[in-house]
Amino acid sequence: MTDMLTEPRARHVLSAVPASRSGARWALVGGVVAGPLFLAAGLAQGFVRDGFDFRRNAISQLALGEAGWIQTASFVIAGALLIAGATGLRRALRGGPGATWGPALVGVFGASFWVAAAFPADAGAGFPVGAPEATVMSGHGAVHMFGGMIGYLALCAGFFVLARPLAARGLRGWSVASRVVPVVVFAGFVASAASVLAFTAGAGLGLLWLSAVTARLTDR
Repeated sequence: MTDMLTEPRARHVLSAVPASRSGARWALVGGVVAGPLFLAAGLAQGFVRDGFDFRRNAISQLALGEAGWIQTASFVIAGALLIAGATGLRRALRGGPGATWGPALVGVFGASFWVAAAFPADAGAGFPVGAPEATVMSGHGAVHMFGGMIGYLALCAGFFVLARPLAARGLRGWSVASRVVPVVVFAGFVASAASVLAFTAGAGLGLLWLSAVTARLTDR
């Protein structure tokens, strides 16, 4: 009688383990594709939207104007994928170095995309067409900027944390790079006062490196 009760329970546990691993892998896939998808959508829009200039306008401004819903949707989807990737990282790193703070910081980064969607950037630098050259800071524009700053600071900190599991798995080159990339990303933010393109390049590097690190941690 005891054997009859124990066997179904054992089967249930064994079947739940592969399902859990499969769920973690799919969540990690979300973290891998989030950055490239977001950047591809931004580049595609930037090249076809009237008045948009990558040298003068930030990708966030694409959420303005009649076609702005596309960029808003891109923010929402990227945020969801990044948060899914954070949950996948938490499962993949469970019990190891960086298992708590690494995924948590990536999750904060993902949530910042939802803040960007809810509080759009201000018009300026001639975009949308007809907008003044000077940007006047509004309440929603300030929240957008603050949310982005918090998000990317969390991402930079997350890279330093994720350098630990990379090193623990023998990926020393990746570990070193994960300490260098956030410095470059932060430099892009500092240079944004003089060049919007520097900001875009720094932000894009952060997104792509997060995809690469997530994929690398998935392979091991």
